[in-house]
Amino acid sequence: MNTKGHCYPKCIILQAVYFKLRFTLSYRDVEEIMKMRGVHFDHATIQRWVYKFTPFIELEMKKRKDRVGTSWRLDETYIKVKGIWCYLYRAVDKLGNTVDFLLTRKRQRMSAQLFLIKAINNNCRPRVINIDKSSSNTAAIKVYNKRSFSKIKIRQCKYGNNIVEQDHRFIKWRIQNGLGFKSFESAIQTLSGIEVFHMLRKNQIIEPGITMFRSFCKLAA
Repeated sequence: MNTKGHCYPKCIILQAVYFKLRFTLSYRDVEEIMKMRGVHFDHATIQRWVYKFTPFIELEMKKRKDRVGTSWRLDETYIKVKGIWCYLYRAVDKLGNTVDFLLTRKRQRMSAQLFLIKAINNNCRPRVINIDKSSSNTAAIKVYNKRSFSKIKIRQCKYGNNIVEQDHRFIKWRIQNGLGFKSFESAIQTLSGIEVFHMLRKNQIIEPGITMFRSFCKLAA
């Protein structure tokens, strides 16, 4: 993560971004906390840092996280952005490890297909995917199988998606306790950061004895 040209050292920037993404704090809350530590900058500056550096941290997380299993649970949940419901596609393996995520404006086959391609490209091709009765998810997997000559098994078990539905709760809790998203781009960057920290909480980067903050700093190294 290149912070060259910024007025503040990298350690200060990392701490501000960490506070925003790790805890349920507004940008003004982070601004006040940093002032208590003797560092003075505007909340808009913190927002720019989050927008600029979160994609880099997410990319590093994808490179370093442990390999996920080949049995996935795929589902989508509702996220309100500027008063409009959007859809956060998420997948976990049978152990609950996060596979991938994607925020979309619509719930349709193309959205589900984009997520499936993204998840497979960033991880591996699953052996089986458990989904609910969503016709868009079913169609997306069938289209992928046809176009790539794959044989991903579709499983629709009533209780099979309990793992991913429970995993949604952490993300939803973080969002509901915040001030809401004012734009789609803001939602993408913030959700990416929250998902990265959720993966760190689940020890998807195995580094015994290292705190979450140090793991975060390594991602931004």
